[in-house]
Amino acid sequence: MSPAESRTMNAIRFDFRSDTVTQPSPGMRKAMGEAEVGDDVFGDDPTVKRLEQRMATMLGKDAALFVPSGTQSNLLALMSHCGRGDEYIAGQQAHLYHHEAGGAAVLGSIQPQPIAHQPDGTLALADIEAAIKPDDSHYARTRVIALENTFGGRALPMAYMTSVAEIARRHGLGLHLDGARAFNACTALGVGIAEFTAAFDTVSICLSKGLGAPVGSVLVGRQDLIDAARRTRKMLGGGMRQSGILAAAGLYALDHNIARLGDDHRRAKRLAEGLSAHPAIRLAMPDTNIIFVDMDPEVGQRFMAFLKARGVGITGTYGQQRWVTHLDVDDATVEGALEQVAAFFAA
Repeated sequence: MSPAESRTMNAIRFDFRSDTVTQPSPGMRKAMGEAEVGDDVFGDDPTVKRLEQRMATMLGKDAALFVPSGTQSNLLALMSHCGRGDEYIAGQQAHLYHHEAGGAAVLGSIQPQPIAHQPDGTLALADIEAAIKPDDSHYARTRVIALENTFGGRALPMAYMTSVAEIARRHGLGLHLDGARAFNACTALGVGIAEFTAAFDTVSICLSKGLGAPVGSVLVGRQDLIDAARRTRKMLGGGMRQSGILAAAGLYALDHNIARLGDDHRRAKRLAEGLSAHPAIRLAMPDTNIIFVDMDPEVGQRFMAFLKARGVGITGTYGQQRWVTHLDVDDATVEGALEQVAAFFAA
């Protein structure tokens, strides 16, 4: 095999690694190219202002802040709710605890209090209540409860979030939502984004996942918390200058890429049905656009190598894999990937 043939064989043709891999559409690129810009650190980028106002209005909150990433958005929220030595409660596998490099502890001096997830992805209400510290100088002060929805692609029920909000109110705590894929959750649950986020003091929304923008998240919430986050954003190096070019992509995504999320969910279900036809593959049917697959580790290692060589991009190790549908995955992509899966098991 020639080097050129090898590169062709290993090129990703069917990319299910994440919904972060999407390419800006021609319409989005046009909107970015035509964006009116200013210096956002000075507060005079009109496109950024429009995005922030749009998001605040959509969620029914006081204010919003455009930031480079979801990781920074979650960190800004925690640092707005908490001071040095304070504590936040989150799930053991929550992104802001498990996958954001310990930023709250390292940069905010905020202590995490992780709680084990239940099989459905929720945190047991009794476990949350038990983790809240009493007013005692021996303990870090609990300041905020952080939820994530969707969690691992699951759309957690509205009634559950309402129950957690009641605990937060009863104890005088803040409530943050890592809503990186909140619009996916709303699509699955059939509720509007304002209703979905009503109970939360701060909400992080990612624009660069299912919504298809190349960069950016928005932190939305109570005015005093967003004001504090804006100051901390500067400290963390997140103040961007003519960022209206990026904000324009976010505005385009809000206009064009929310209603189509149901297509991603439909394709994920078709993909899951096709994968589950093979007895070696174990999975739960997805709520949204993310599928987790379990296999025997030895078979899984060969399976992933086979798919990679045939241009199917997924993530995972040791027999556990994640498949994600997105706006650059169409019906033909799903069927093409399933053909390669079938070829592996037929070999």
